[in-house]
Amino acid sequence: MADENDKTTRQTKGSRDDRLKSALRENLKRRKAQARERAASGDPSQNDQGSPSEGTAEKAGI
Repeated sequence: MADENDKTTRQTKGSRDDRLKSALRENLKRRKAQARERAASGDPSQNDQGSPSEGTAEKAGI
C-alpha cells in the first residue's frame, strides 16, 4: 500500500510541476510579446517606480 501512495504522490507532484512549467512558459511568452509591442510603439515606457525606463535615450539616438 505504501507503494501505491508513493506512486500517487509522484504523479500528483509531476502533474503539478508540469502545470507550473506550462504556466511559467506562457507567462514568459506573454511578457516578451508585451515588451516587443512597447519597443515597437516607440512610446516611452514606465517601469514599476513610475520613472521613465533607462536606455530609451540611447535607443532614440539622443
